[in-house]
Amino acid sequence: MFSIYAKGNRQANGYSRREILRVGGLGASGLTMADLVRLRANGTTTGFIPQKVQGKSVIMIWLRGGASHIDSYDMKPTAPSGIRGEFQPISTNVPGIQICEYLPLHAKIMDKLSVVRGIKSVDIGDHTPHYIFTGFPDRGKRPVFGSVVSHQQPRTDGMPPYVSLMYEPPKLYDNEGPTYLGPIHRPFFPKSKGLANLSLSKGISMDRLANRKELLTTFDSLNRALDWKDQFLGVDSNTKRAFEMIGSTKIREAFDRSRETPLTQARYGKYCENFLLARRLVEAGVSVVTVKVGDWDTHEHNFRDMKEQLPQLDQGFHALITDLYDRGLDKDVAVVLWGEFGRAPRISRVAGRDHWPDAGAAVIAGGGFQSGQVIGETDSQGARSKGIPYTPSNILSTLYQHLGIDPAIALLDHNKRPMPILDDRVTVHELERS
Repeated sequence: MFSIYAKGNRQANGYSRREILRVGGLGASGLTMADLVRLRANGTTTGFIPQKVQGKSVIMIWLRGGASHIDSYDMKPTAPSGIRGEFQPISTNVPGIQICEYLPLHAKIMDKLSVVRGIKSVDIGDHTPHYIFTGFPDRGKRPVFGSVVSHQQPRTDGMPPYVSLMYEPPKLYDNEGPTYLGPIHRPFFPKSKGLANLSLSKGISMDRLANRKELLTTFDSLNRALDWKDQFLGVDSNTKRAFEMIGSTKIREAFDRSRETPLTQARYGKYCENFLLARRLVEAGVSVVTVKVGDWDTHEHNFRDMKEQLPQLDQGFHALITDLYDRGLDKDVAVVLWGEFGRAPRISRVAGRDHWPDAGAAVIAGGGFQSGQVIGETDSQGARSKGIPYTPSNILSTLYQHLGIDPAIALLDHNKRPMPILDDRVTVHELERS
């Protein structure tokens, strides 16, 4: 991820970036913002044509571990007790749609939601989101959704196109890799020192920042004259982005959750506090925000853990969706809530449910999509789709189209071979408004 922890290198002229440009608290870590952006860019690929930014955004919420669909959005109350579990269904504000009793706030806004049932996934043997973020089961071989968006819709205002709120240091896992698109398309990771890097150090005014920008440009020109070539590929655009991020009040304020009222923060709750930050970021213009919430790997004590987490998820998700509608963002911002797969129909050891890739569920809201519906149907035990199931690729294809990106495009890999961003490009047509 785009982190803030490496040390800066000395240039051919003998000066380090720390000595040339010490801003935003970066001097303390030995690395400037411009260095960081440039390090991300070392793997920049060629041959893409930027598309016009559509003013659309996506918030992807990952329920790490794979939440039980049977105990949340695809309940089977008439199934045998060893399958249906302990929870009861409740009616929603859409006639005929029922969900878990621990999601009463979801039930109040079901007219704003679509539930996709019977999603067929893959059990890849670990709990990483790369399959639902790429559409491919092979880990580390294809760029994730946010990286593709960053590649296809580069920003010119300094705002990072792709922000990850997935993990807090030191638990940084490379589940959101850009692979052959290059490090510049990693997500920005606004945790700990990262946020401090978006402000000016004491005594550095905007005038002094401009002077140092001019000095840095001079040194960059010298470096290019010394034939640093690939190491400085894209230096001008990356330095420009670094200065824009440091100097932009809008960007700094977008990451400042404390600017929200205590009442608003309380509506989201501590468990889903990053949902509030995600809303602020897409409101400020970030194209893709990823969020991880909870741990739903319930091989044991499924009902105990679900009973604890579902109400908190219910609170935060309700706050996010209602906020988007209240702020008029419901057509521009699409939200998807899902795990890497569902859980087994049959209850196993210690009241648990094991992995179940044959059927899962996703909740989709906003994006101008058709809402107030259930898409797909599973059998009487919630084990498999009754029809042709949708897959993560179909969800991603729909989200790409929402952003104005053709899901049929191919991007060049390290060997300059065209690689499609998705193999299965069928969209979830039920989400389309007539």
